Amino acid sequence: MSEETLSDRIETWMVGQMPIIQMHGGTSVVRKADPDTGEVVIELGGTCSGCGISNVTATNIKRDLLLEFEAIEEVVVRVPSSGDSGASTVEGGRGGDLQYGNESPEHL
Repeated sequence: MSEETLSDRIETWMVGQMPIIQMHGGTSVVRKADPDTGEVVIELGGTCSGCGISNVTATNIKRDLLLEFEAIEEVVVRVPSSGDSGASTVEGGRGGDLQYGNESPEHL
């Protein structure tokens, strides 16, 4: 059995967070988790798109990941600005195919 990657550990952590996000119809996917630089990129989708409190969710994810994982130095949470719902959800509300054009580094 191989050692779990940083990306795998973050995915597992995000699944634990999904009841909160999923009950509001949101989704998420880990786009990057670089153990060498400590950079992590998460994308939110589903009803997070255009949600008035998605910035609060993003801030909480950033804070909690930085506290939970010693290897993480920087977290970017991308939030769709409107209308895009990304892929249909899978287990635990996980999104699969969220990719948007960037308007700014943290808004999609």
